[in-house]
Amino acid sequence: MKKYSTVKPKQHSLSLNSTVKTTAEIFIDGASRGNPGSSGLGVLIKDEDGNIHEIKRPLGILTNNQAEYEALLTALTKAKELKKSHLKIYTDSLLLANQINGKWRVNNPKITTLYNKARELIAQFERVEVNHIPREFNQEADRLANLAIDEYS
Repeated sequence: MKKYSTVKPKQHSLSLNSTVKTTAEIFIDGASRGNPGSSGLGVLIKDEDGNIHEIKRPLGILTNNQAEYEALLTALTKAKELKKSHLKIYTDSLLLANQINGKWRVNNPKITTLYNKARELIAQFERVEVNHIPREFNQEADRLANLAIDEYS
């Protein structure tokens, strides 16, 4: 297995190239209480103008990995609506990051469907980076995902 590096994003400031006005930094998380269990997603989008978009949504009964993919799909859809073309996506799901980056195969049929949808959406952007980060650097997206579960369970 290849050694995988992690990226520590800045917590309260954008590290984006200010000359590119279509860039967004996105933190995603899917959570499930039980596997499968009640699940939700959280997405935090920061753009180059300092705008912050928070999304939280309950997902019903899903596995944690399905919830992670749903968070990615939601983030990509919202970024498209916001007309962003360059995305830096951060997730604490090593599975999702490695599958999207082509390092790990997708074996689960339910995940394959979500993976294919994600690849189709990613192809619509000029540049998408999906980076794995430790959970402690993804607290806002985690908070949103857990709020979604709490509010709708």
